[in-house]
Formats: sequence, structure tokens, C-alpha cells
Amino acid sequence: MPQSDSYDCVIIGGGPAGATVGTLLAGFGHRALILERSHFPRHHIGESLMPQTYWTFKRLGMLDALKASDFPRKESVQFVSPSGDDSTPYFFTDRDAGEWSTTWQVPRDKFDQMMLDNARQHGAEVCEGASVREVIFEGDRAVGINVSMGGSMRRMNAKVVVDATGMSALLSRQLGLREPNNRLRKAAIYGYYKGALRDKGRNAGATIIIHTADCKGWFWFIPLPGDVVSVGVVAAPAYLCSGRGDDPSVTLNEEIAACPGIKRRLENAERVSQAYVTSDYSYRAKRLAGDGWVLIGDAYGFLDPIYSAGVFLALKSGELAADTIHEALDDNDVRGEMLGAFESRLTAGMHLIEQLVHVFYDRSFSFGEFNREHPEYKDHIVRLLIGDVFNDEVGAVFEVLGRYTNLDSHSVSERRNGKGASL
Repeated sequence: MPQSDSYDCVIIGGGPAGATVGTLLAGFGHRALILERSHFPRHHIGESLMPQTYWTFKRLGMLDALKASDFPRKESVQFVSPSGDDSTPYFFTDRDAGEWSTTWQVPRDKFDQMMLDNARQHGAEVCEGASVREVIFEGDRAVGINVSMGGSMRRMNAKVVVDATGMSALLSRQLGLREPNNRLRKAAIYGYYKGALRDKGRNAGATIIIHTADCKGWFWFIPLPGDVVSVGVVAAPAYLCSGRGDDPSVTLNEEIAACPGIKRRLENAERVSQAYVTSDYSYRAKRLAGDGWVLIGDAYGFLDPIYSAGVFLALKSGELAADTIHEALDDNDVRGEMLGAFESRLTAGMHLIEQLVHVFYDRSFSFGEFNREHPEYKDHIVRLLIGDVFNDEVGAVFEVLGRYTNLDSHSVSERRNGKGASL
């Protein structure tokens, strides 16, 4: 149970974003309480990390635990064409051999538990099985939360309330701030398999992105510990979820059978989980902060999972929020202008990843052809793939990409038939 009814910061949600901000605020000496609805460990999707998470892990003191884990090391990303042809992998260590160019594929039940335990070890209070019902406001300022725990309702006061509730987006929904990205409206059906065909050597831990034969969607293939792989198909909800029956496992099996690139990898594999479904997961809040409150991670916004940016943005937004909240608390100024000071930086990085997502979904575009015509921009693409988006340099590639694909259109380019965008 919480040790007090009043905190410097109450953080709603104990996933990677919430654990990050809680760890860092406690390290600054602030009283931070993390309230988590679930009891960890619990299932969660989003297992592939971007290499740029390294720097936040280093700051959190997580690197030794990750290095000692059995999580597969991820050194590359590979793309597979609709016909099943493998591209040459993008090896992150080819551009920089430092250890920060290698990351991990993480089972989220174990990884999220590690993150939350790390927050405890650094002085944050953590309460699991605590269901926050609402954020309490006095006028326009957030001053606390009402939370159900142990069968009773309790009020917790806070100078700052952080919403890290992921796709539940508790505060964003309460304030009516959430806006869907209809251009990236997708659904996913996924499961876990044992005995799949996995690559050897440097590419053994690669995230593999596989186009479906009809270019209506794509599969992810992510190696995990214990000879398990995470496999999911992503496509428009109207295609994937409408008129396909009530059993998502049937749809998943049908899509696997029709996709050469994933079919051969799963030919001798057995699904060892249920088939999960998630949909309508691209959105953004109208604003990131207000008087006494901040949104971070998926509670602020979520992008299409094609480049595995979810955990990276959760960690980065949590880190940026912690620094900003620390300064606001020290100055005794928790107005929205102060707490939202990092919004422009965060959204600029998110925008670059989103632009690359739109390029991927342009079925007339080929990254392979683009790289051959513009080898001078290959490093920009790799830097985007590793998450190196918080700088003034890599965005220059989009000035050239805009000549090949309509990045400003509000609908994905479907005007020409042809192969899906590939790397």
C-alpha cells in the first residue's frame, strides 16, 4: 500500500514509460508513486527494441541486467518481399561497432517486470493491483487521483500527475484529447510459435518484416528466448477483421498460408499461445501537458509498429518528462507551459518515424531502388531505423524522399500497382 496520501508525482501505469519516469524522479529525490492496475508479470505486445534505447537504459542502470538476460541480441532488421525473397539485412553495427548499436528482443512480461523492479530499487514507491478511476482537478489543474485498491476507494494528492496508462490513455480520454490517425488505421492478429526457422549468426536476433503476397499487409517475425518467436500480421481492419469469422486464429492461419515469406519460416512450427487481436492503435493526443499533468508513452500517442518504436518512445518520453518535471518541482511551477516544455522535441522525433512509416505503406515505393539512386542517404535511413531521430540531421532525407512518395497526402498511395515498399 502507498505510504502516504500526498506525493510530488503520482504516475498512473507501471509499464516502460511509467517505470522510467518513476525511476528518474526518485533518483532526483522526489516522492514518486507508481500505480499499476495489473499484477506483474503480465502479457504485453511490443517485444522489439530500437538500439537508441541503450542510452536511456544506461541512465536507468538497466544495462547490466539486460546483458545478463537470455533475451536475444538484435543487431539487424531485414525485409522480405511479397514473393518471399529476403533483402540484405541492415546491420546496425556496420555503421557503428559500439555496443550501443546492439539491442534486445524482449518478452514483455519479463522485461516490464525488470523495469518496474528497477524503479523500486531506485526509490520509487510501487503499488500493483491499483485501478485509477479518474484524475482529480481543481479548476484546470490536476491535483490528484481517485484509485481503487484492496476493495476500497482512496484519494491520492500529487503536485504532478503523469498518465502512463498506455493505449488505455486514461487522462487523454477523460479530457477528450485523443485523436485517431485515420491514415494509419490498422489491426493486428498475432501469436507465439515454437520450432520456427530462425536465422543463424549475426542475423539470428533480427526483426524480420515480411510483406504479404497481395501487399495488403505485412508480418512481423521476432525471435524470443526458449525457441519462441512472436509472429503477427498487420493490415487494415476492414480486411483483417471484417467478414472473417469469430476465431482470429483461423484468420492468422489463412494469412500465414498465403504468405511465402512467413509460411516457410513456420512450416515446422507450432503455435503455443492463443491468437491475440489489437486494432485502431495509431493516434495522438491534442496536447502533451496541462497544469499539473503530463502524458507520456502510448498515453500520449502511438505509431504503427512497423519500426518497433513503441518502447523506444515510451522510454524517451519518460526520460524527457522526468527531467522537465524535476525542474518544474524545483521551481514550484507546474503550469502546463512548464511541464510541456519537451513536447516539441518529442513530437519532432515522432514525426520523422511517422514519415518513414508512410513511406513503407506506399506500395509503389522501393527503398532498395532509392538506396541505389541515393547511396548518400543510406546512413540517414539506418539512423532512422535505430531511433536516432532527436537531432537536426536525419530529417534531410525526407526532402529527397518527397520526390518519390507523397508524404503530405492524407491517404496512403494506392494509385499504382506494384510491389510493396521494401528495403
